Amino acid sequence: MDEQKNKGKINIELKEEVAQGTYSNLAIITHSTSEFVLDFVRVMPGIPKAEVKSRVILTPEHAKRLMLALQDNIAKYEAVHGKIKDLEGGGGAMPMTFGGPTAQA
Repeated sequence: MDEQKNKGKINIELKEEVAQGTYSNLAIITHSTSEFVLDFVRVMPGIPKAEVKSRVILTPEHAKRLMLALQDNIAKYEAVHGKIKDLEGGGGAMPMTFGGPTAQA
């Protein structure tokens, strides 16, 4: 009986070091005919170099599922917390000043 109940379910393990997560404030997405590559980067103010903290490679089908899941979750978030502010100008450029004052020497 339990076998039929658990059929099709996946046991997912979340290790402690992965559960802590990795902060990223920039994602770079590239693709080929067979895969989408998502590079998650942490950009820090005043530091001209940034490194990729994590890379995720997806099939086109999984990339589309991810996009739909993000759209669904954003809609649910906005229903509770209000609309998320769009980037100024609607572009995808990263604001390198982080909204703070520009440093002067």
